[in-house]
Amino acid sequence: MFTVKNILDEKGCNVWTISPEAKIIDALKLMAEKGLGALVVTYKNQVVGIISERDYARKVILRGRSSLDTPVKEIMTTQVFFVTTDMSAEECMALMTKKHIRHLPVIDEGKLTGLVSIGDIVKTVISEQKITIENLQNYITGKYA
Repeated sequence: MFTVKNILDEKGCNVWTISPEAKIIDALKLMAEKGLGALVVTYKNQVVGIISERDYARKVILRGRSSLDTPVKEIMTTQVFFVTTDMSAEECMALMTKKHIRHLPVIDEGKLTGLVSIGDIVKTVISEQKITIENLQNYITGKYA
């Protein structure tokens, strides 16, 4: 069973963060520059929210706000769900599905240590399933007998 630790070992632990006081345009520029769908919002080294492309589309454009002068804190999602490195990919997928979210910050010993996306989780679950199928095929055909 693959864990969040396995995922972070493969993809890396880089987490891009932004201040709640930063302007939305700065968050958008950083997401575009780094090819990200979301940023973790931190204040004094604590996670206080997450801002995603979805937040921008629904809370700025559709509400007639300006990304040039609106701070991140006005549109960020403040109910952030977290995972730890010992959680399985399946547990993450269940949480993401239940809460309709696409990104999960990874917190260990009170510190932000990574971020996993729905893409990371799906890739991992598919890899696990391929291994299981291969092992079952080898068992059935007697390849490893």
